[in-house]
Amino acid sequence: MALDKNQIAKRIAQELQDGYYVNLGIGIPTLVANYIPAGMDVVLQSENGLLGMGPFPFEGDEDPDLINAGKQTITTVPGSSFFDSAMSFGMIRAGKVDLTVLGAMEVSDQGDIANWKIPGKMVKGMGGAMDLVASAKNIIVAMMHTNPKGESKLLPQCTLPLTGKCCVKKIVTELAVLDVTPQGFKLLERAPGITTEEIISKTAGKLVVEGEIPEMQL
Repeated sequence: MALDKNQIAKRIAQELQDGYYVNLGIGIPTLVANYIPAGMDVVLQSENGLLGMGPFPFEGDEDPDLINAGKQTITTVPGSSFFDSAMSFGMIRAGKVDLTVLGAMEVSDQGDIANWKIPGKMVKGMGGAMDLVASAKNIIVAMMHTNPKGESKLLPQCTLPLTGKCCVKKIVTELAVLDVTPQGFKLLERAPGITTEEIISKTAGKLVVEGEIPEMQL
């Protein structure tokens, strides 16, 4: 069966490594903070000016002054620090972030990402996404495989305004884990109970399928 948002986040947490500095985007990516493996030293950075973000607070323990870039209440870990957004983006632009996890509306099979604007809808701007995709060493996208109309979001080319070009390295959806390679999307894992044929039918971009595709281990 298809994964829910928490399961997508849990699978992405398996990509973390000890000592990583990680930025989590708005939406599904923020849930990754709840699934960092025990004993692993990972520092979460938020572009609104926080280093050392913890998991979401329990109900009743929220501090309205502690928020992430998506304005959600959060917790901090021992040794965390606060600073202005200029210093935060200085860290990002200097390549200090090892991994960025972002949501997306579309990803192309060349690794282009569109995640900030739908034509005809009012938005205030791109926010920090442009800096993150241009500067992070590794970018993983957390997204649904198809849009509400059932149309693939993994495309030969993005149709929406781009956030960045040739920058996405890996994608985790409710159906699959895929790498972005020079040959296109490479299918690595499938969600439990999901067939390779279903993933093929819902992927519009080039898809490389080699051998028997294993199920995700969550």
